[in-house]
Amino acid sequence: MNRYQEAGVDVNAGYELVRKIKADVATTKRPGVLGGLGSFGGAFDLGALNYRHPVLVSGTDGVGTKLLIAQALDQHETVGIDLVAMCANDVLAQGAEPLYFLDYIATGKNRPAKLAKLVAGVADGCRQAGCALIGGETAEMPDMYATDEYDLAGALTGVVEKAQLLTSDRPSAGDVLVGLAASGVHSNGFSLVRQIVKESGLTYADRPAELGGQQLGAALLEPTKIYVKAVLPMLKAGQIEGVAPITGGGLPENLPRMFGDDLQAVIDPATWPRLPIFDWLVAAGKLSAADAYATFNMGLGMVLAVKPTDLATVQEALAAAGEESFEIGQLQARPAGGDKLVIKGVSK
Repeated sequence: MNRYQEAGVDVNAGYELVRKIKADVATTKRPGVLGGLGSFGGAFDLGALNYRHPVLVSGTDGVGTKLLIAQALDQHETVGIDLVAMCANDVLAQGAEPLYFLDYIATGKNRPAKLAKLVAGVADGCRQAGCALIGGETAEMPDMYATDEYDLAGALTGVVEKAQLLTSDRPSAGDVLVGLAASGVHSNGFSLVRQIVKESGLTYADRPAELGGQQLGAALLEPTKIYVKAVLPMLKAGQIEGVAPITGGGLPENLPRMFGDDLQAVIDPATWPRLPIFDWLVAAGKLSAADAYATFNMGLGMVLAVKPTDLATVQEALAAAGEESFEIGQLQARPAGGDKLVIKGVSK
């Protein structure tokens, strides 16, 4: 054992991890990728894509304290999907096609078998988003993290024709708001989620009646849905005016970012179903409707602004892609002193 290993860092474990993940990384290769793992930087040939006036759009994010649930249950296969989803859905909101992704794993002890599961999840997310995993970094930091702890972060770059870049100037009064079903809690609000679970007296292995026999931990770890493959073709066809991923801050924080200050969104929660996990969280946490909507996605992972003339085409295309969608409201001129978002039946 050398002095670096005595200090808690095993470089050989890092080499073993690279060997374990090469096959998964290779499954994400797409047109434009140059080279493979092992270089000092990932390379991508934008010229291979035949964009006329390309604009690059980048996003970076993490998974947050959802990771603590994965670590508590020793289930590491899906949080990598969450990591890609958080970045891919944000880049999609600008109208961009995801191109490539880089991940960063920090841990107290590099256990290659466990970390390979994380990267396999990242690769799965990249395949769902249609982007390539072209590089990353694993940092073993024994004085920063406990032996079995880890954190994940990542960055994704996409591309869009400049004329198709989505900005808050695009949506207009009369546009219909279409909500896309969430798969679960996704990756936001987990500090509150963990507090609610603790206060409830349940464990992640328990199966509350409200969840129909599903394990609580499994419901909470359901990976964030990636909407790229369903939505991107309609963006390229010019059938969508705005996109809002519903992440941290829920609908009140994210939906108003999609359109200008002269507009107001009016939506009705009765127009979409609420997943059982949200009913459990609201009841167990004794949450007000305002708290719930300001923290969680409440069943909608993304909202689209669509011209009324394109509504039928968009919803048919979403259904063909396997995405459940709901007409949840519309945009209108914002009255003087009015809020940018009105959720019917939910007070501020």
